[in-house]
Order: sequence, then structure tokens, then C-alpha cells
Amino acid sequence: MADDPYASAVAEIARALAGLITTFERVQRRLDPPAIPTLRAAVAEACAGLEPARDAFAALTPPADLEAFHAQLLRAADEGVEALRLFTIPALPPEQIPRVLGSLRAACRVQEALYPLRFVLPPLRRLFVETAAWERLDDLDPETRSDDAATGFHVAGAGDDARGGFTLYVPESVRPDEPRPLVVALHGGFGHGRDFLWTWLRECKTRRCLLLAPTSQDTTWSLMAPDIDGAALRSMLAFVRERFPVDPERVLLTGLSDGATFTLVEGLAEGSPYTHLAPLSGVLHPLAYRRGDVARARGRRIYLVHGARDWMFPIGIAQAARDALQEAGAELAWREIEDLSHTYPREENVRILEWMDPRLALPSPV
Repeated sequence: MADDPYASAVAEIARALAGLITTFERVQRRLDPPAIPTLRAAVAEACAGLEPARDAFAALTPPADLEAFHAQLLRAADEGVEALRLFTIPALPPEQIPRVLGSLRAACRVQEALYPLRFVLPPLRRLFVETAAWERLDDLDPETRSDDAATGFHVAGAGDDARGGFTLYVPESVRPDEPRPLVVALHGGFGHGRDFLWTWLRECKTRRCLLLAPTSQDTTWSLMAPDIDGAALRSMLAFVRERFPVDPERVLLTGLSDGATFTLVEGLAEGSPYTHLAPLSGVLHPLAYRRGDVARARGRRIYLVHGARDWMFPIGIAQAARDALQEAGAELAWREIEDLSHTYPREENVRILEWMDPRLALPSPV
């Protein structure tokens, strides 16, 4: 490879992009407005080699049979440079949060662009499977699969950033005759299912769960008129259940921030089709009391997560929701995380899945 400038440039940009993905995952977990200057410096240092690697790669002419590969990897590199630029350039307070959200979105698009290249660049495959399952990588991520399995990605919606649609991921190891759990993951305000999907893909791929990431019809979920997005979600769920191997006893509705709040609104609504609810960093909406949703929490399995340092929804609000749900008779699991601000605790994904079904735990190493 040292004698092949193109192969060397490919290896360098792949390393840089893998580093960006892992760096952004660590940074996202620690996001807190006062910490952003420190995080900005850490990201700039950790990802300093990305832009030079991108420029060196872009300057090369790919071999005749690698034009499509070159364009796809360059797309990932461009998204990575944009993620780095948005996060590291200092901004005035009103611009800071939008830029951070934009950088996280671009980091998701890096993963989206790299995923189809993982067999061409095998080290990338490990990015999409939990570390504890790397020894089973070929079983969880087979390079060839039956056409009738309909695995991989399914997108509903006109245009890449259209609202009101969904992205569905069916793990490549799932068989068409094998019902598997379904995770329905709701993004936060101003988010998009196409991006939020990557918050859950690694765990769903590893534990062989289907993953449905809807997008709200407006910039956030219809909290004041829940039937708007609620009806859309139920229609999406029905569509998926008719066509893919979903276990009706393991249908998890989860979400972040506004997505968490809507998880409780929709998950406790009359006739809710979800078997388990896991809201993270959200609130129990006042509408839930007026509609009688809290009373319907009796016997419902709910995994409630909130950060003690949440600046948008202070922890006292979440504790009040915890108390109300417990008093209503919910089977509640409560997780108060001391160092968590208003962001997504990725480490909870594994706990949530194993809480939903202990059989989803990974085999113990020999």
C-alpha cells in the first residue's frame, strides 16, 4: 500500500473518518453548553488530520473501476469536514446550539455514506457492531444474503430531507421467517429520522432488532395535537408489521427530548400498539393528565431516563413524572444519570434492550 498513492490516501481518509465518528460519539455524550469550548478544542485536536486527508484524497484520480467508490468516500469526507467545521468554529451564543446540532447531523451523514463501503474497507465494519460482538461479525453482517430477506434500509418519503416519512433498518442477519423486536426511535426537536437512526443502529444490528426511525411532519412532534403525528406513527408501524418480521410482543417506542415527551403522549394514548416505552430527557406533557393518559400507565412497562444536569428540562420535572407514573401503577425503571446534561446517553441503549427482553443480552465471552 505504501507504493500505491491512491490506496494510501484511501486508508488515511478511512482512518480519519472512523476517528471522527468515535470522537463525535464521545463528545455528544458530554454535550453541555458550558463545556462546549473545551469540547471544541478536543474535537479540533482529535480530528486535525481529517481535512488534509480529504484534500489529498480529492486531488487523486481514481482507477477506472473505482469512480463510484471514490465519489461515495469523498461524500463521507465532505460531510466529515463540515461536521468538524460547524463544531470547531467559535460562534455567538444564539448560533452555538444550531451549529452544534448541524455538526452532529453531518456526523450522522458520514456514517450513512460509509455504511455501503464497509465491505470494500473491512475495518469500517466494526463501527457498526458492538465491540463485544466483533468475533461474530461475519454472522451479524453477512456480505451475501437472500433476496427475499428484504434486509438493509427502506426509506419512505420524497427527498432526502423530507418530513413525515421514515427510515427502516432491517439487520442483515434477520431471516424473513423469524419475528424480531422492533425499536421505534423518535428524534428530538428539529431532528430527522434519517439521522437519529444512527443513534440506535449499532445496538440493533448487534442484537438483531428492526429499527424504525420516523420523522415528524413539522420541525418537531405534534405535542399540542398528538393525533397528527400519532396517527402517522401508527400507520408506519402497521406498514412495517405487514411486510417485515416484527414480534408483536416486543415493540419499543423510545425517543430523545421532544421525542421522549411524544413517546409518553403516544405510548400512553388509548389503543397504543407499543409494548414498552423508553423516554430519554423528556417530560410528561400536561396533556397526558387531561386526556387520562397517566391512568393508562397502570401495568405499562416504562424505562425513564433523565440527566441530573439537564438544562432544558430540570431534573425535578422528570422526578415529578417518575412519581406520577409510579403512583399510577406503571412498571417503572428509573435512571437518573448524575453527569448527563440534555443530550443522548448512548450507553443506555443496551440497558433498554435487555430490560425489554433479557434474551437480547449478548452471550458471555468464553
